[in-house]
Amino acid sequence: MPEGGLFEPIVGVEDEDSQTPSLAEGTDGFAAAIAMDEARHDPALARRAGDYLDKRSRLVDLQIRRFEEESRLTEEERRLAIGAAKRKRFADRMKNGLQVFAALAATMVGLGLIIMLTDSLASKSVIVEPFDAPPSLAARGLSGKVVAGGLFDELTRLQAATRSTAVKRNLSNAWTSDIKVEVPETGVSIGEIGRLLHQRFGHDLHIGGDLIQTDDGGLALTVRGDGVLPKAFTGATGDLVRLTTEAAEYIYGQSQPSLYANYLTNVGRYGEAVAFSRNAYAATRPEDRPYLLNVWANALNNTGGAPRASLALYRQALKLEPDFWVAYNNVMNSTWLMGDEEGAWRAGEAMRRAAGGRPGRAPDLYYENWDTLTWNLAQWRVESVADEATQGGIGTSVTAEAPAIADIDQRMHDPVDAEFQLQTAQGDAKDPTIAALTHFVHGRLAAESGDTARAAAEMEAFGVAYADPVVSSNYPGYACWIAPAEEAAGHPEKADAALKSAGHFVDCARFRGDILDHRGDWRGARAAYAAAVAIAPDLPAGYYSWGVALARHGDLAGAIAKLAAANARGPHWADPLAALGDVLARQGRWKEATARYDAALKFAPAWAALHQARAQAARRAR
Repeated sequence: MPEGGLFEPIVGVEDEDSQTPSLAEGTDGFAAAIAMDEARHDPALARRAGDYLDKRSRLVDLQIRRFEEESRLTEEERRLAIGAAKRKRFADRMKNGLQVFAALAATMVGLGLIIMLTDSLASKSVIVEPFDAPPSLAARGLSGKVVAGGLFDELTRLQAATRSTAVKRNLSNAWTSDIKVEVPETGVSIGEIGRLLHQRFGHDLHIGGDLIQTDDGGLALTVRGDGVLPKAFTGATGDLVRLTTEAAEYIYGQSQPSLYANYLTNVGRYGEAVAFSRNAYAATRPEDRPYLLNVWANALNNTGGAPRASLALYRQALKLEPDFWVAYNNVMNSTWLMGDEEGAWRAGEAMRRAAGGRPGRAPDLYYENWDTLTWNLAQWRVESVADEATQGGIGTSVTAEAPAIADIDQRMHDPVDAEFQLQTAQGDAKDPTIAALTHFVHGRLAAESGDTARAAAEMEAFGVAYADPVVSSNYPGYACWIAPAEEAAGHPEKADAALKSAGHFVDCARFRGDILDHRGDWRGARAAYAAAVAIAPDLPAGYYSWGVALARHGDLAGAIAKLAAANARGPHWADPLAALGDVLARQGRWKEATARYDAALKFAPAWAALHQARAQAARRAR
């Protein structure tokens, strides 16, 4: 047997100082029992086995003590480990939160820059920079900032006084738009970044200049800007307000010629508007030329110029911009002024086709003349009220809207709202259409109530106001309404004179028929009604008056035919439907009469006489 005997392969030989675990730790218990049995017959082996067992016992004791120590440390380490894990989790969350915050902040900054860049690209503002002024003037309160502020205020006033559908530039002070927020590590404010972007990518108009004292003690205010040639305005020391106004008008005209021409028209400076438009056209941007042509034609009409010349300008504007809807409306107006109401109606139909029908691409406001011709009163009123709201109760039309709405109300037989509109009318006191339409509406309301004397007086006052081209060019054919008021008041000569001077319009022809019928000339009346229909066969008014006259003469079948023709051409006009109801009632056809009255009330809901007629027909129909 080799040295070591049976134990060597089982327990091995282990140095006492060795830290390598003994193989006996993994020895099978059965093998150890065999070894002990062998040791009984071998003293050397027995000593070695005893030594081994002593070592083994000490090892087990050490392991037990170590286990106990480790058990005591494990709970504390566990608590420390949990605390460390919590602190790490919190630190991780803070780190992640800071990363998210940084990402969000970067995103917000990026979005802000994108918004600022987009705003810069679309910007078309007029920016007034501080002016230069010598210390001597600044000491008197005329600093550069004060002068620029006055110019800014005057530009703002001019723009606010301009009633136009054209896009207006924004006006802003260069020194009041800065936002005092600093961008980290740059020292550059957000406002400065915005200004840099606007200067690089925008289309802003920067205006500056200087104020100096002249050798004679007066003042010289010079303005200049992007695309604006320098110009000096001189005057006495106390003329700064006038100089500022002149300078602002110069800048407005140079930067926005179509809007400035519109402003001149709005304030009644029609001759200046015509001259300015003619001189400014060649230098005006191509996209602005249709607007300038339109205003030019409006001003020409208001100076009493030939409507044919205005019509040519409106048509030229349409050539430049085929969907310039306001020009279509003005083509209708000029054609109507020339006595061609059928042509005006056809122009409206052409607009409707170009717009892809109605509703279509053309705003309803620009069907105003078409609605007037066809007596589409309720829609005409909706358009006017909506436009009135866009400009502080005035509207964007050449004339104020409230008197026009009152005119619509009286045609819809609503005297209460008509009077309210006249009492609350807004507009320039110099606008002659306000006083003119006030007389017209009062005259019509008086005529409907049976006050023939007042009706004639109001219509005579209207006739005086109508001599102003501003009134007559915007309300073609309205002078025809003077004649029936004079005839009813017992002034046949005045009625004839009114018809002779009023022009070639459907209303004049049909009122002539009424007057001749009133005088007993039925043959002449029928010829006049036929003439009214011939002037504009697609319009309803001639057929309506003819139908009412036939009913007066007992030709109920003929009356129904004419009134039906009027209703077909003006389906939203209450009067032909009401007249049909009256004829049907005379025939004892009460249910049919009631139905016609109900249809009429949809378009004239405040018509008191119609409500009464409807109630009577309904009682008879039971």
